[in-house]
Amino acid sequence: MRPLTALRPDDTSATPLYLQLARNLEQAIHAGQWTADQALPSERTLSETLDISRVTARKALEVLLEQGLIQRIQGSGTFITPRLEQPLSRLSSFSEMLRMKGFVPSSQWLERSIGTPSSDELIRLGLSPTDQVAHLKRLRKADDIVMAVEVSTLPARLLGDPQAIGDSLYQHLDQLGRPVVRALQHIRAINASDELAAQVGIAPGTAMLLMTRIGYLDDNTAIELTDTYCRNDYYDFVAELRR
Repeated sequence: MRPLTALRPDDTSATPLYLQLARNLEQAIHAGQWTADQALPSERTLSETLDISRVTARKALEVLLEQGLIQRIQGSGTFITPRLEQPLSRLSSFSEMLRMKGFVPSSQWLERSIGTPSSDELIRLGLSPTDQVAHLKRLRKADDIVMAVEVSTLPARLLGDPQAIGDSLYQHLDQLGRPVVRALQHIRAINASDELAAQVGIAPGTAMLLMTRIGYLDDNTAIELTDTYCRNDYYDFVAELRR
C-alpha cells in the first residue's frame, strides 16, 4: 500500500488541486489501496497529511461521490462503494464472480415455485405447452449490499426441487450434472420501476442495467432464461477488444 502522502497534488500544476486529488484517489481506489469495508481517510486527515485545505479535500471527495466511487454512511464515515467488473467474454455465475473479486456472495429469495411458462418463456427455452417451469426470483448481494434483482426461469424437469438451490444456481446445476457451458447475453439500459427501486434501495426512475441471459447445456438444450436487473452505480461490464 502506498503512503497517503503519495497522493499529494502538485501545486505547480495548472490543474486545480481538488481535481488532482480526486484523480489520485480514484487511481488508488482502482489499484485496491482500500477495500469496500474500509473507510476512506477523512477530510481532516487528507488536509493535514497532504498539506491542503479542508475545502480542497471536501471538493475532491465530492467528485468521487458524484462518480459513485464512494458512499457516505451517516455517523460512520466515507467508504469505498463496492463495484463489480464482469468480463463479457467469460461465462461465470454471480457467486463465482463475487468470490474472485473478494466479496462474500449471498441471496435473499423472493420466489421459488413451479408453474406454467409464459409464451415468451416457451419460445426462448424451446418448451412445449405442457411443460412446467421453475420460477426463481432473488436479491443478489455482495457483502450484504443488494447489487441486483435476478429473475430466472428453468425447465422444471431439468432443475428438480427449486427449494434445494443454495446461493449459486450454477453450482446446483453442476451438482445435477447439467452445467451451463455457453450462454447468449444481451444488455440494455432501463429505468427502475417502483417495485425494482424499492427492492434495491434506489429512487424510482433511476437508470439500471438489464442483463438477459439464455444458458445452454452441452447438447444445446436451453436450460436457463435469466433477467438480472443490476444497479448502475455498483455494476460495470468490461470487454477487451483486439484488432
